[in-house]
Amino acid sequence: MTAFNTLPLKPALLASVETLGYTEMTPVQAQSLPPMLAGRDVIAQAQTGSGKTAAFGLSLLQSIDVDTIRLQALVLCPTRELADQVSKALRKLAANIPNVKLLTLCGGMPLGPQLASLSHDPHIVVGTPGRVQEHLKRGSLHGGGIKVLVLDEADRMLDMGFSEAIDDIIGRIAKHHQTLLFSATYPEEIRAVSQRVQTDPVVVTVDAPAEQKPAIEQQFIEVEPAQKLDALAQLLAGERGQHALVFCNMRRDVDAVAQELDRRGYSALALHGDMEQRDRDEVLVRFANKSCNVLVATDVAARGLDIAALPLVLCYDVAHDPDTHTHRIGRTGRAGETGLAITLCTPRERPKAANIEEAGGVPLSWRTLKVAPPRGKTLQLAPMKTLVIDAGRQDKLRPGDILGALTGDAGLDAKDIGKIDVFATRAYVAIGRALATKALERLRAGRIKGRNFRVRPLG
Repeated sequence: MTAFNTLPLKPALLASVETLGYTEMTPVQAQSLPPMLAGRDVIAQAQTGSGKTAAFGLSLLQSIDVDTIRLQALVLCPTRELADQVSKALRKLAANIPNVKLLTLCGGMPLGPQLASLSHDPHIVVGTPGRVQEHLKRGSLHGGGIKVLVLDEADRMLDMGFSEAIDDIIGRIAKHHQTLLFSATYPEEIRAVSQRVQTDPVVVTVDAPAEQKPAIEQQFIEVEPAQKLDALAQLLAGERGQHALVFCNMRRDVDAVAQELDRRGYSALALHGDMEQRDRDEVLVRFANKSCNVLVATDVAARGLDIAALPLVLCYDVAHDPDTHTHRIGRTGRAGETGLAITLCTPRERPKAANIEEAGGVPLSWRTLKVAPPRGKTLQLAPMKTLVIDAGRQDKLRPGDILGALTGDAGLDAKDIGKIDVFATRAYVAIGRALATKALERLRAGRIKGRNFRVRPLG
């Protein structure tokens, strides 16, 4: 049986599962939840989009005792973006459990507000290894009561050099705890980490049946270095270029490519680790809510980007290794959608392409592209515009409040309102481009939840 109600979950969690529309467990959930709920250590290999967050989320929420005010579960993620994504998913799962306190602790954010939030112990912390380690060293975070430790996307944390930080964190938390390790790939380094930090783990490896595998069509195109930008722009002008993720290996190339696309009339934004965290958040919001058509990013910055229907991934450079290539193309073809992944390959990058081919065990599909020079400026406007409201969770603002203000006094139709994202101190709402000015004027003239907040356009 793969129905969630066959599991020994708290009624509040089953209610959340039902509200979220989950009925049958995904393969990784069906294989990992029973041993996790039984308290066993688990190491699971599962791709992004397979339901792993809900799997470990349900398990750790099952173990939380809300009446005990101490840190009981710690989730480590490689990037701030993924930590935010995991936090949002856990909040949804915990919606019917009153008084659960969850904090997100990541680098790139001021330490002061985090210290203030830690004046009372949270039940759950989701964070990046560096910042969590810093709080444990300072004594602002107390790990003695931790019952569950989750290492999410452990392979990427190792790639990013977090191995020592993870070991140090484990040395500073309760000795007897359950360790859940999730990874998209299963290299020797992950096996070594498991042997070091887990006790007799249950190994879960999920290979979806062929008919359930993401339908990703892969293409490699050989181009000369001088033709790369023209080739990229030409591909983005195609049918699937209306919402595309472009990967570059270097941060400086991310900026250069995004600026050149913008100059040519594409709605493009850059995302990399040198940007301020608020700017990174806003870029991700705009891309996810379709206020921007093209996101140009480094591999690390794009971790945690979870968009169900992303039709096109373009690799401006060939990835340095096969695992990174797998992560890149896995951004498309998710949740039953089909996707296209195109890699531009210069003659010098052929050896990297050969490594990807060898690791995949199947020949790469090469195609030719007749690269034409640009003919004037292409005006490719994004379908939505984003409005920023200078209020958020701290002001008790919820997505329903914003939707109500727009469909009530502002007079908009719900179909013209896109994704709504509420952060601690800010909220973002996507509006159909043609109605964005009207929505801005109405929100400025009216009230949200009976209060006046500053509202402005983003970008």
